[in-house]
Amino acid sequence: MTSPRESPLLELLELLRRGAPVEQFTRPAANARTSGAGPAEQALVEEATRVALDIRRTLEQHRRREAELTALFDTAGDLAALRDLDAVLRAIVHRARMLLGTDVAYLTLNDPVIGDTFMRVTDGSVSAAFQQLRLGMGEGLGGLVAQTARPYASADYRTDDRFRHTDAIDNGVREEGLRGILGVPLRVGTRVIGVLYAADRAVRDFAPDAVALLSSLADHAAVAIDSARLLEETRTALVELGVATETARAQSEAMRLAAETHDRLTRLVLRGGDVADVAREVAVLLGGGLVVRDADGAELARVGTDPAGMSAGPPAHALAASRSGGRAVAVDGVWVCAVLAGPELLGSITLGGRGDDLPDTERRLFERAGLVTALLLLLRRSIAHAEDRVRGELLGDLLAPAAPGRVRDTGSRTIRARKLGVDLARPHALVVLHCDAALRSRLAAEAGRHARARSGLAGLHEGRVVLLAPTDSPGPLARSLAAELGQALGTPVTAGSAGPAAGPEGLPGVYAEALRCLEALHALGHTGDGAGLADLGFLGVLLGDGADVGAYVDRVLGPVIAYDTQRGTELVRTLEAYFAHGSSLARTKDALHVHVNTVVQRLDRVRQVLGEEWNTPAGALEVQLALRILRVAAARPRTAPAPHSPASPHPTSR
Repeated sequence: MTSPRESPLLELLELLRRGAPVEQFTRPAANARTSGAGPAEQALVEEATRVALDIRRTLEQHRRREAELTALFDTAGDLAALRDLDAVLRAIVHRARMLLGTDVAYLTLNDPVIGDTFMRVTDGSVSAAFQQLRLGMGEGLGGLVAQTARPYASADYRTDDRFRHTDAIDNGVREEGLRGILGVPLRVGTRVIGVLYAADRAVRDFAPDAVALLSSLADHAAVAIDSARLLEETRTALVELGVATETARAQSEAMRLAAETHDRLTRLVLRGGDVADVAREVAVLLGGGLVVRDADGAELARVGTDPAGMSAGPPAHALAASRSGGRAVAVDGVWVCAVLAGPELLGSITLGGRGDDLPDTERRLFERAGLVTALLLLLRRSIAHAEDRVRGELLGDLLAPAAPGRVRDTGSRTIRARKLGVDLARPHALVVLHCDAALRSRLAAEAGRHARARSGLAGLHEGRVVLLAPTDSPGPLARSLAAELGQALGTPVTAGSAGPAAGPEGLPGVYAEALRCLEALHALGHTGDGAGLADLGFLGVLLGDGADVGAYVDRVLGPVIAYDTQRGTELVRTLEAYFAHGSSLARTKDALHVHVNTVVQRLDRVRQVLGEEWNTPAGALEVQLALRILRVAAARPRTAPAPHSPASPHPTSR
């Protein structure tokens, strides 16, 4: 049986065994006093109580230290297992908050470029402004830790004047509601990479054990952060290495394909291949439809099915973009490449059926096809220039007048023309072209192209650009050439024409008439227009050699003469009286002995037959001249005039 003296001691031992709360250790001493124990016994119990509390405190410290070491070991294991830097940082901050039992934990990393430390991750924070803080080196508690690489603690940061306060830091701390703050450096060797913090929203005096614990965690965290950073850099380097390897492989393949393509196209050109051959080869390599056009949009070659958007030529803006950038461009699933010789546009290549996504290797192949096409077009141009010289020399011989006393040798010229595909036995019109002197060589080249297309001749003669083409309508030919060549050169081109000439012997005279027609167009202010002598009205009659006045009268008055002949009317006689009496209706009706309404009706019929322009000043002049020629021709002796010819008398019976 335990004695009353030993009972309090046993009770204290039992309390130590159970790890009872501190307040329970005062109960044995209190029981001894109430049970009437003597002073010596009470002193013994009180001393035993003090020793028991010391033992309990020592055991509590050992348990806490064991828990901290276990937590640090677990943290080190957790951090070692992490590979993602963000996950590492979040784990560090969360474990710091748990180990120290604080309201908030956070971590800043140093920025070596800017020279400050910035908030990287937080745990328990509720303030957006706090989470975006940046602290200059030496500013606030954290800036001082980052600068000195030493831990600092403040029981109440708001009132602690040991630190350099700034408005930004104080506002952030105030918005987060923090009071007690502990910060320790994150070090890798001697280099500080950031700061780890633990903070409370109440005043707290951080004990040395807490500083040591957070510092230990910071040491583990710094190693983990650096390892994660190195691993991330290694991954990035491996990815970049893989990309670089793939790029090198792709470039090697592209170079191989480019070299192979270059060899194939070079062999093709050396074998005498033309633009169509190149187009077929490139279409096979690229697997799409291909169209090659010259600078004017004329189609030179087509390979494959006609994809949408390739029938009307490349869009102007796409061709302009390719020309300015020197690269192929895509518009609505169609690729366009300008064919260039330096800055000069020679034509275009259009690729369809591949969509907007064309790999760089194939795009470069497409552009290389443009270079080869440019070479072929330049070669074609050189051949055309040589042919143009031959054609120009022949044209000069055809237009040169025969020497005095000598007969023109047209037979050899006819044979030479036939070798060039020109049949001089057909009626030919001749056009003299004029533009700004600086563009004369380009005008000659364009005229040569048009002449070849029309199975004719073109060249320089007496310093002027002349074109000879098979047609019996010189006026329309001149007008079309003036319009087309003016558009091609971007400047007005005037075209005077004459003809047709039935054979080579009449060409010198036709050239002289065409030249006079050109001079008349300039004199009339019709620069940039095209016309034949017949289009100039009575001026053509005056300017022409051996002009056909009958044709002139027939062109001006033929419809009125035919109307009188078919219907027995007197429109021609009415016109003569009308102009003879100063265009007065009253005097005209007296001269014709008819009512004024009859005169009005006849003139209205003339308007219907000749058109609205017959009584304008210019039209009236033409009509009066034709009436005068008709009257003079009718007064001449004749044998058997042709119907409606100028020599035929106009009806006067009605």
